[in-house]
Formats: sequence, structure tokens, C-alpha cells
Amino acid sequence: MDFFSTQNILVHIPLGTGGYDLSWIEAVGTLAGLLCIWLASKEKIINYPFGLLNVVLFAIIFFQIQLYASLLLQLFFFAANLYGWYAWSRQTSDNQTALRIRWLSLPSAIGWGLACVVGIGLMTLYINPVFGFLTRIAVNLMQGMGMQVAMPTLQPDAFPFWDACLMVLSIVAMILMTRKYVENWLLWVVVNVISVMIFARQGVWAMSLEYMILTVIALNGTRLWMQSARKQGSRALSTQ
Repeated sequence: MDFFSTQNILVHIPLGTGGYDLSWIEAVGTLAGLLCIWLASKEKIINYPFGLLNVVLFAIIFFQIQLYASLLLQLFFFAANLYGWYAWSRQTSDNQTALRIRWLSLPSAIGWGLACVVGIGLMTLYINPVFGFLTRIAVNLMQGMGMQVAMPTLQPDAFPFWDACLMVLSIVAMILMTRKYVENWLLWVVVNVISVMIFARQGVWAMSLEYMILTVIALNGTRLWMQSARKQGSRALSTQ
């Protein structure tokens, strides 16, 4: 069986009704995602190669299960990981890391907060046509590359508000992470808690368990980055 096929099952997990068949590609992609988030919480730049592996494998999974809008979202995360890798690796003239962990300024925090509220509101109202539009783009792109892909039949979103929250907050959290703002972890905590709830409601217990683990990692990341931001602030004051 092909490693990249979701039909290549690694293990059957006895969770929920009928259990859950975990494929090799999903297992490796999930492990890469967990390592990415854990290493990011430690401010280790090596988190980005694992992040890139995670989004590539998940994009392949979404292609196979015909979630083309989610596939396009992985393309955004791929670009964001590349930018984050570059931004975190930049150094000043004295070989110090250019980016420091810090908090958003109050005006910036208010601006991002308003952007999230507006984005979630709009996505809640228009999530079905937006994902339909994105899916058509993905299908047309793949057909243009010679792939035999048909437009899937899309059902109405089961949780429009919560899915809107996941999409908007994930994008904002990823942007803030690339710039080393503490608030990114607060958003990831919210995203992960919502994910636990949705997957549990849908009976996908393995995914729900995964996001419970991610919630713990995000909470620890919040703690570590808050400590680092406090030290950075104290150091800045001492040099003034």
C-alpha cells in the first residue's frame, strides 16, 4: 500500500462507535504537528520543518477525502511556515536574534481583536459559499495540472460559527506566531478547545484526543512565552 494513501492503516483505535482507523500518513502528519507546536513553545526554530511536513501531509489527506477548501488553507499555512522560518532566523549585526518574544501593543491587540470579530461574523454568514468558492478554485487548479478531479458535492456546514472561529483564529494565531507575539498561544488554546468540542460532537474521538494534547502544549507555550516576554521587558528596562 502507498504510504500517502489514507487506506494504508497503521492501527485501529478502539475509540467511539466502531473505533477509528489511523492511517500511516495521518499518524506521521499528526506527530509532525505535535512536534511543531511543542518545539515552537520552546522557541526552537526547528519547529518549522516539522510544521511544513505537517501541512504537506494534511494537504494530501484533504485531497484524498475531497476537502479542497481545507487543502487551500494548508497552502496558506505552508507559506506562513516558510515566512516564520525566515523571520525567526534573522539576526542583528551583533548576531542576536532579531525577533524577540513580546506582547502586542494595546492598539495592535484591539485591532487584531476587531479583525477577528469581523472575520468570524462574515465567515459565519458566508461560510458555505466561501468554502464552495475555494473548493472550485482548488478543483480548477488541480484540473489545470492534469489531475482527474471532479467537483465534490458539498453539504452545508454543520457548525458554521465554530468553523468560522477555527478558520479565522487559526490564521491570526499563525501570523502572530511568525512574529513571536505571546497572544498567538492564547488563540491556539481557544482553537484547540473548540476543536476538542467539535470532534467529540462528531464522534471522532482520536482527533478529539489529539487536540486535548495540543491544548496542554498551547497552555504550556503560553506560560513559557509569558515568562520570556517578562524577561525581555525587564532586560529592556535595565539597558535604558
